[in-house]
Amino acid sequence: MVLSVIMPCYNEAATLSSILEKVRAIKMDMQIIAVDDNSSDNTFAILQREAANDPNMIVVRHPNNRGKGAAVRSGLARATGDIVIIQDADLEYDPEDYYELVRPIAEGRVNVVFGSRFSGRHTGMYFWNALGNKGLTFLTNFLFNCWISDMETCYKVMRTEIMRDLALKSNDFRLEPEIAAKVLKRGHRIYEVPVSYLGRTYEEGKKMKPSQGFYAILALLKYRFLN
Repeated sequence: MVLSVIMPCYNEAATLSSILEKVRAIKMDMQIIAVDDNSSDNTFAILQREAANDPNMIVVRHPNNRGKGAAVRSGLARATGDIVIIQDADLEYDPEDYYELVRPIAEGRVNVVFGSRFSGRHTGMYFWNALGNKGLTFLTNFLFNCWISDMETCYKVMRTEIMRDLALKSNDFRLEPEIAAKVLKRGHRIYEVPVSYLGRTYEEGKKMKPSQGFYAILALLKYRFLN
């Protein structure tokens, strides 16, 4: 099976070459779709250089900054693999976890897998971010009668046709609750596997802010009670 790796990028020049090296080290048939969301640093130039030596890499550039959700949609439109995974362009998540994330789908046991940071090795989480994540995950479990431990995880893996069927709309970080809510509302079971997580600081470029949790709550309610 072929894995399509969608990598949204916004001002990630400092870590981009390293994360691409880690992704390419994974022994799987894959394509890499990197989407530059109109970065103001050297991100696009690095992506062009990397793609010039990699026939399995596609680079897309947005003419203006649209957000992570829009970048994922642009990548998904070009995905040709059987399975799709979202990979942040920083070094918080470890591509070595791809093997465990993809295996349950490749074996035909499930169609959707989430990587749980709270079940695996992790460090660098901020207290309020972690608490907010727990609250959002609890709300997800309550609204959709499920039991997962990390709704906000970046590592959401599923068959490509399933992600396309979600008809994603969010442009910003509301993408995460939208994916979880729509997957669950369509009756798919989410299989969780532990993943490692090395959180970066705001000084290092972390973009998630605690205030975004409020919008995630609204997104969960919207996708639970509205079509």
